[in-house]
Amino acid sequence: MKIKTFIFSLIFYLFTSHSFANEPKSTGKYKNWESFSLETDTGKVCFAQTKPVKRSPSSFKRDGSRIFVSFRPKESVTDEVSVTSGHPYKTSSVTAKSGRNNFSFFSQNNFAWLLDEREEKKLIKLMKRATNLMIISNATNGTQTTDHYSMMGFTKAYNTAKKTCN
Repeated sequence: MKIKTFIFSLIFYLFTSHSFANEPKSTGKYKNWESFSLETDTGKVCFAQTKPVKRSPSSFKRDGSRIFVSFRPKESVTDEVSVTSGHPYKTSSVTAKSGRNNFSFFSQNNFAWLLDEREEKKLIKLMKRATNLMIISNATNGTQTTDHYSMMGFTKAYNTAKKTCN
């Protein structure tokens, strides 16, 4: 199941980074967040995403960073949180932090996910009330990266993505 998620996340990353014929369609832009939908061979996919407002270290060359919350109704997937920091992750080295709250992700190549649905629900609840979220990770070369995300607009983008896929 997580391999499928990796493939979908990679597709989302590529679609939002480059121009393609079957590009996801924006279903709303809300401050720092945007929601999208996409028709695939396996059905409709909807997601909310954002880019970081700050990345460090600035000297470390890497691809784009994003947080996604995805919905794939035909696969019974809701509230799936995934992140990419634009580099291959060292195994089990990705953490989301906001205030005193920490969430550990498992990683595979350039993407990371929470371990279970309960953790996803907790993080989404936090994201709805937080003002910012940091993703701290280690690249396979040992470099620690930190991406700072604004949560401004998350709730509206999340609700739009969820509603679009219902």
